[in-house]
Amino acid sequence: MPLKTTADDPPAINMIPMIDIMFNLIIFFLVGTQFATLERNIALRVPEVVDRGALTAAPQRLAVHVYRDGTVTLDETPVTLDQLTARLASARAQNEGLGVLVRGDGKGQFQRVAEVLNACKQAGIRELGITVRLTSPEK
Repeated sequence: MPLKTTADDPPAINMIPMIDIMFNLIIFFLVGTQFATLERNIALRVPEVVDRGALTAAPQRLAVHVYRDGTVTLDETPVTLDQLTARLASARAQNEGLGVLVRGDGKGQFQRVAEVLNACKQAGIRELGITVRLTSPEK
């Protein structure tokens, strides 16, 4: 078996792809700078207005609380399920994107929370949220 008597040449790093990428980046930034300069040189004066804020207020979510004893409140006002449905329907008529956040007591019965969710559905609310608290898993 013949043994190798000469050492191999060390591997060479091919620089051509890196040089190509650098040229492409230089061209990209040069062209991008030219567009910004051309846009500033346009002889056009856009109209000026005073900022008065948003035309309408951003829709807020209504909060429905379901307590352990079965009491239901809409934004801290006690309501029955029929009143809840009526108030949510009228609020939805004013704002189509109305959202409702349901907060139920963890020790309470789920039946009452289900009835509140059904009342929201009857009122036509499409954006519903339920508040929960995350706990760390026990090991």
